[in-house]
Amino acid sequence: MHKDGILIASEAGLEVRSFEDIPDVIGACFGAHSLLLTEQELSSDFFNLKSGLAGELMQKFTNYRLRVAIVVPDPSVYGERFVELAREHRTHRLIRFLPSVDDALAWLAT
Repeated sequence: MHKDGILIASEAGLEVRSFEDIPDVIGACFGAHSLLLTEQELSSDFFNLKSGLAGELMQKFTNYRLRVAIVVPDPSVYGERFVELAREHRTHRLIRFLPSVDDALAWLAT
């Protein structure tokens, strides 16, 4: 865990490859005030919004009031709908898509 109470998924061995991974990720976050995910820890289903994985995961984060930074340097790689999702979360109080780990850590530390 990062010194500021930020759980870094890659360091904790956390990944979201399917709906079944969501409870493990949420459970691992107890004791942390926020989570940093990068696109490497997320399956292609997360970026395919029709799968529902992104929506389910973000709803759980919201339900548990967990601040989450998702690092996606170039959302356009995943299509127009994903760009719209990232844009909609630019000012969200709990979930944001950010271009770099440094930006994500800075936002989570505020």
